[in-house]
Amino acid sequence: MSKILVVDDEVGIRELLSEILKDEGHDVEQAEDAAAARSARTIGRPDLVLLDIWMPDTDGITLLKEWARNGQLTMPVIMMSGHATIDTAVEATRIGATDFLEKPVGMQKLLAAVKKALEKDARTTAAGLLLDDFPRSAPLRDLKKRLDQMLAKRPLLLLRSMPGSIIELVMNGIHGPGKSGIDLAHDSQPLGVDQLERIQGGVLWCEELLRLTRLQQKNLAFAAERLERYALHLVVGTTHTPAELLAHGWDESVLNRLFETTLGVPGLIELRDEVPELSVQLLARAVASSEVPLRRLTTPALNALRQHAWHGGYAELRGIVKSLALGSLNEDIDEHDVRQLVMPNDQSEHTISAIDAAVLDLPLREAREIFERMYFNFHLQHDGSNMTRLAEKTGLERTHLYRKLKDLGLR
Repeated sequence: MSKILVVDDEVGIRELLSEILKDEGHDVEQAEDAAAARSARTIGRPDLVLLDIWMPDTDGITLLKEWARNGQLTMPVIMMSGHATIDTAVEATRIGATDFLEKPVGMQKLLAAVKKALEKDARTTAAGLLLDDFPRSAPLRDLKKRLDQMLAKRPLLLLRSMPGSIIELVMNGIHGPGKSGIDLAHDSQPLGVDQLERIQGGVLWCEELLRLTRLQQKNLAFAAERLERYALHLVVGTTHTPAELLAHGWDESVLNRLFETTLGVPGLIELRDEVPELSVQLLARAVASSEVPLRRLTTPALNALRQHAWHGGYAELRGIVKSLALGSLNEDIDEHDVRQLVMPNDQSEHTISAIDAAVLDLPLREAREIFERMYFNFHLQHDGSNMTRLAEKTGLERTHLYRKLKDLGLR
């Protein structure tokens, strides 16, 4: 049985929809306007909302935007209207609505839309966030398009990234619920043809090649030779070079095949502008699954999170958001909470202040070397070891830059 909130200013429509849904075994609550809907959503935490667009106090589109902005769009929302245009329906879907129903709403259409929305929400909650959950983010939207485009043409794809990437977020959509597959990093038994037959049309994956044991490497090689036969996809990720993997015991011919088609996955350091939206969505998912109490991230808190270096990438962000929700003493998480829980470990902002007066007493060559080491170390930490960005900031050609870092003992 699911908890459904019906929001409509027409009492006759509210009563009719409620009766139909109650007959199907759902627990139904009603709200006559946006103010009542806000209260019912906060107190009752419905599993699904049926939301009318035209209401006397605040229209449904504005309320939907408000919930999305505040991280409260933790449940599927089906919009309803008798006068909406196609543009309105498209806008509602872009904001986060699951479906759109025209009034008068037929019983069969209503029940089908409700069933579809509840099933989709259950699958998404189990799978974690996906790239599809960020339609307003141009970088994440483009990454998803490139991923789909390449997988449509190739059965094997390698995701290359630096430490601190969002590869977990990318992988979530590849092996989500409803898709048969095998996590090669968790399978400790020899892989056989019967297993490939059972997941025909599915996917095999692993987030980091370096973590695979010799047996798991053999399983990957076995599957790679049979992808087309069983209509399978193999998607793997790594932060390492072929030479590093070769030194770890990988077969060179297997590596050559894996590195034929690659897609770069950005790190959070390159996605600073997306961190606020990622944080809001992560918090909303944690609240919806009852992992944390009801909390909201204020704008100053989101700005503070955006400024963090995030060397640990998506996994670090996910952990910090949960920690903030559990550790905050108030419903609103403010900048002070973020500074206490996140910034004490972020020493990069204070590195330059470590230069003390003693350096000024050293010979120029030694003082310059100390300063250069601190200068480059600061920018390496601040930009997540992004060499292209470092070269641009320092004004050094990449070959000269690498030589300089080597001379200073910096990686």
